[in-house]
Amino acid sequence: MTITERVGRVVVVTGAGSGLGRAMARGLLDAGHHVVLAGRNSVSLEGTGGGHERAVVIPADVSSPESVHRLFTSVTERFGRLDVLVNNAGTFGPSGSVDEIDPEAWNATVAANLTGVFLCAREAIRIMKTQDPRGGRIINNGSLSAHTPRPDSAAYTASKHGVSGLTKSISLDGREFDICCSQIDIGNAATDMTAGIGHSARQSDGTTKPEPTFDPRHVADTVVQLIDLPLDVNVPTLTIMANRMPYVGRG
Repeated sequence: MTITERVGRVVVVTGAGSGLGRAMARGLLDAGHHVVLAGRNSVSLEGTGGGHERAVVIPADVSSPESVHRLFTSVTERFGRLDVLVNNAGTFGPSGSVDEIDPEAWNATVAANLTGVFLCAREAIRIMKTQDPRGGRIINNGSLSAHTPRPDSAAYTASKHGVSGLTKSISLDGREFDICCSQIDIGNAATDMTAGIGHSARQSDGTTKPEPTFDPRHVADTVVQLIDLPLDVNVPTLTIMANRMPYVGRG
């Protein structure tokens, strides 16, 4: 597929101000897409866009229904359609066993990691159902914790398990409207949020040890390839991880 064929696609990336969101947004811009950069910090979003002519900065809080509605209203007013939503915004949340987690911290984690995905998907699907041509693609950032938790990560893990259920429901409900939904589960991409893992990560037996990481540009490349697929093809789940991290019994 050529750059020319990609230019017409309109992509919203949440949490685009840093980390994986920044990497994915820049990869999509390099691939020729129009990318709406959404997040709470407009300065960070501008840094991601770097003045690119196809980058559009729209500050938004994914945990707020009103803010999310304004985001997608702005997208349709500017472009007239939406082809792809990348639900990336999220937080690690509180660390500790279940009995140590503050309920407010729990609620904040669920709001960012799960409710935010729901709110953005809700607005995106309403657009994708009615636009001409109809349909589109939603990519949810899950986690390896959506399958296997780390110690002391109950809030994060529960929220990511919720994302898995939501992804399946969106995929099922969206079929008749040509809406595809995928979940990409990422393990140890090297970002500011995961900086400590390369030095010391707590293991299930209570010990700590450094874990390998990998360049987040490979996540960006993977997302670009997913978006290149026609809407009669879906990838329900995809895992990308540092090969030697202790996840599937290796390491």
